[in-house]
Amino acid sequence: MALSWSQYLLLPYKKYFVRLNMQDNRSSEKRPISIAENQTPAIPVLKAFIYLVMVYLGVLALLPVYLVFINITRSTPEINSGLTLLPSVHLLDNWRILNSTGFSLSRGFFNSFLIASLTSLCATYSSAMAAYGIHVYQFRFKRALWGMIMFVMLFPLSLSYIGFFRIVFSLRLLDSYIPLIVPAIASPVVVFFLRQYLVSLPVRELAEVSRIDGAGEFWTFNAIILPVMGPALATQAFFIFVASWNNFVLPYILLSDRKLFTLPMMAVLLQADIHNVEFGGIYLGIALSFIPAINVYIVASRFIISGITAGSFKE
Repeated sequence: MALSWSQYLLLPYKKYFVRLNMQDNRSSEKRPISIAENQTPAIPVLKAFIYLVMVYLGVLALLPVYLVFINITRSTPEINSGLTLLPSVHLLDNWRILNSTGFSLSRGFFNSFLIASLTSLCATYSSAMAAYGIHVYQFRFKRALWGMIMFVMLFPLSLSYIGFFRIVFSLRLLDSYIPLIVPAIASPVVVFFLRQYLVSLPVRELAEVSRIDGAGEFWTFNAIILPVMGPALATQAFFIFVASWNNFVLPYILLSDRKLFTLPMMAVLLQADIHNVEFGGIYLGIALSFIPAINVYIVASRFIISGITAGSFKE
C-alpha cells in the first residue's frame, strides 16, 4: 500500500507516538477516581435547613434556663406582667425574700449533696459489678436474667411508689435517707449501659491474665476492670447524680422532717402560701437548685463525652 507524503514524513516518529499513547492509557487506568467524582454535590439549601433546625432546637433547650436566670432579677409584679428577655434590678430583694421564708440554703445543699453523691456511688459500683458478672461469667439462666433486666427497664419508676412506701413504712424507715440511697444498687438502666460498654473491651482476656498471675476475682474487678470502665462510670455517675439531685416526688413522699428536706423540696415549699407567692424568690431558689448539677457537668464533661461514644465502637 502506497504512503502519502504526510505519512511518509511522520514515519520516523511513529514509535514515539505509539509509546506516548500507551503511557496515557496506563495513567488513565491507574488514576484513582476521587470520592468527590462519585458523590452528588452537597445542596446548600439542605445544609442551611439542617443548621436552622439545630439552631431552633438549641434555642428551645436554652431558652427556659435563660428565662429562669432573667426572672431571678425581677420582682413579682414584673414577672406577673409577662415575659421579657432583659434582666431587672431586684436580685438582692429576691435574695432577702428567700432568706426571710426560712429557706436554709446550706442545709438544703448538704442534704441534696449527701443523697446524690451516695446514690451515684452505690448505683455505679453495684451496677458495674453486676454488668461485669453478666458479661464475663457463664452460668445457668444467664439469658433469662439479662432478659428480665431488659423487661424491668420498660416500666416507669412511678408504678412502684405505693408498694415502696408500704415497704418503707413497715420497716419504720420514714424520715430517713436509707430508702433514698440503698435501692439505687438495683439500677437496670445503668447495668444495661455498662454491660454494653464492656462488650467493646477485652475484659475476658484481662480477667484471664489476672487469674493466671494469681489474683482473686474481687481484686481483679477493683484493680483492673474498674479503671478500664472509668469513662462509662463517670458518665453514669453524672446522670445518677443529676437525677437524684432533682428528685422531688420520692423524698416528698418519704420525708416529713424539715431538717431532712432536699433543695428541690425547699424550693417548692416557697410557694406554700398561695396568698403571698413571691415568684422572684421561687425562681432564685430554683436557679440555686440546679447550679451544682451544671458545675458537675462542666468538671466531668470530658469523661461523659468519651464514655458515651466509647461504647458505640467495638474493637
